[in-house]
Amino acid sequence: MKKLAAGNWKMNGTAAALAEVEALLAAHPAPACEMLLCPPATLIAQMAQAARGSALMVGGQDCHPKASGAHTGDISAAMLKDAGASHVILGHSERRADHGETDALVRAKAEAVIGAGLMAVVCIGETEAERDGGQTLTVIGGQLDGSVPAGATAATLVVAYEPVWAIGTGRTPTLTEIGEVHAFLRDRLRGLVGGEADGVRLLYGGSVKPSNAAEIFAVPHVDGALVGGASLKAADFGAIVAALSA
Repeated sequence: MKKLAAGNWKMNGTAAALAEVEALLAAHPAPACEMLLCPPATLIAQMAQAARGSALMVGGQDCHPKASGAHTGDISAAMLKDAGASHVILGHSERRADHGETDALVRAKAEAVIGAGLMAVVCIGETEAERDGGQTLTVIGGQLDGSVPAGATAATLVVAYEPVWAIGTGRTPTLTEIGEVHAFLRDRLRGLVGGEADGVRLLYGGSVKPSNAAEIFAVPHVDGALVGGASLKAADFGAIVAALSA
């Protein structure tokens, strides 16, 4: 399978930031890995236009589980697709924490995304207290079971493991810890999606940066990265793309 370098811009970026996209494409016109950037919804159409004909895919950061209706301020999967998105991040820990999103809601959103013909990037991860309490595999196993829709395939699902305590903190798990979780997730997916499990990309996220990308990507079952802050600058994200393409 092709590795995937995915970037989550979170609540950052205006039209001026698209200059970074142009710089990224100029530096990496034909990478060996796939590239995905998920900007704020206000930039999806403009970024998709800038990326047209290039190796860069564009995604959303969330969507509503319903296709349309009286949901002020929300955006449906079909709307994201219409704007040029091919992927949607779902269940990010910031959504789970800030907006109280449950596994069941994430699953409903993933079903909507897949139903609209887009790829669901389902995020899971444990808190520092859960890690320290030895509950990591129990927590992420439960999140995976509850968040992945029945019938998901390698063509419709990406899973991103992001330990909550590593996001934006500069701390990362050891390579052994990352490997343990990713091997566990691969095995758990076999019970959820059967033979499709080996083709589902498993991304690692949480303080991925150019200085540690290569060693993280060498860990078995790590099929790419979901990058936060380092995806905002072409030089930083490009270095991660290069590490994945090596």
